[in-house]
Amino acid sequence: MGDPRKPKKKYYRPLKPYNKKRIDEEGQIINKYGLKNKREIWKAEKYVGDIRDQAKKLILNSEGQEKLFNRLLKYGLIKENASIDDILDLTKEAILDRRLQTFVLKKGFAKTSKEARQLIVHRKIKINDRIVTIPSYLVKTIEENKIKLCEKKVKETKKESIQEIAKEIENKEH
Repeated sequence: MGDPRKPKKKYYRPLKPYNKKRIDEEGQIINKYGLKNKREIWKAEKYVGDIRDQAKKLILNSEGQEKLFNRLLKYGLIKENASIDDILDLTKEAILDRRLQTFVLKKGFAKTSKEARQLIVHRKIKINDRIVTIPSYLVKTIEENKIKLCEKKVKETKKESIQEIAKEIENKEH
């Protein structure tokens, strides 16, 4: 039968858990981007690290470079005439800037980053007429202009007006 496949770890904890400088820096990033916890920062760091590792391996292989460049270009992490050095210069802030939560705040749908997160989780944001409930969703450059607020659902009321209801109540009383 075999054991179930163990999923890859999406982040690494810091080696020194009580480093004051790192803790202060992470606190500022959490406040700036409205993140839920430090694990989201660590995931962004791991993602950037994985991209850098791929770029290092592909320095000699031009075929793989094109795929990597196209993928990063699609997400808006690099510009059109970028080089391997630009990929190696990527930071976690570049990833955090591409999150849906950040775009909702930039577009003015929310006043604060925490409010932006709440709008997304409460199913109020659409991309391409599809509701997205993941604040860490990386927005592609094509999707930037297609982010919208969902329309409010209007409850159907009975056709009777308030005046008709008031007349019925009066008739019952008499």
